[in-house]
Amino acid sequence: MLRIVPAIALISVLSIPAFADDASPHVRWESAIAALEKKDAESPPPKHANLFVGSSSIVMWKLEESFPDHDVINRGFGGSQTSDSTYFADRIVIPHEPDVVFLYAGDNDIAAGKSPDQVFDDYKAFVAKVHTALPETKIVYIAIKPSIARWKLVDQMRRANALVQEETESNELLAFVDIDPLMLGEDGKPREDFLLGDGLHMTKAGYAVWAEVVKPYLKPRD
Repeated sequence: MLRIVPAIALISVLSIPAFADDASPHVRWESAIAALEKKDAESPPPKHANLFVGSSSIVMWKLEESFPDHDVINRGFGGSQTSDSTYFADRIVIPHEPDVVFLYAGDNDIAAGKSPDQVFDDYKAFVAKVHTALPETKIVYIAIKPSIARWKLVDQMRRANALVQEETESNELLAFVDIDPLMLGEDGKPREDFLLGDGLHMTKAGYAVWAEVVKPYLKPRD
C-alpha cells in the first residue's frame, strides 16, 4: 500500500503553478523561472559548473548533499516537460555556461499523452538549443524512471529512453545514464523504498542510487 503524502506539503515542495494545460510555457512557468533568475541575481552561481535541469525529480534532489565536492546548480522546475526546459534554456541554463548539463525530463511528457517520438524530438531540440550557444557543453540525459504511480506507462517511457540512448552513442558530447534497472526490485517492479508515498517522487535512498551512477559524469571542481 502506498504511503500518503500531505497534498499541501507536496504542492509546496514542487511549486507547480495552477494554470490550464493549454497555457503557453511562458505563462505556465514564468513565476518559477523569474524566481530562479532572482536567485541567480542575488547569489550568482559559478560558471562552468554542473547544471541540473528538468522536472520535480530535479527540484527535490539535494544536490549539494549528493555531490559535496562538486560545483552543482539546480535549475529544475516541478511539473515541467522537456519542451519547457528547451523554452527557458536561454534564461536558466545558457547564462551559467555550464560544462555539463544533466537533464531529467520526459516523465511528465509521457504522462501528459506525448508519444516517445515526441519526447525524443523535444530532447533533440533541447540539445540543439544548448549546443548552438555552448557547443562544447556535455549534455547528460538521466533516463525516465520507472515508478509505481506511472507503471502502466513504463513501456512508452522505455521506448523514449531507448531513442535517446541510441542518439547519445554517436556523439561524445551526449551521454545517457540508465537508472531504470537500478530502480527495480527482484520482482521487476519499482522499489517502494526509492519512492515517496505518492509512488512517483524520490526518497533519499532513491537519490543515493542516482548519485552513484551520475557522479562519474560530473566535472570536477577546479
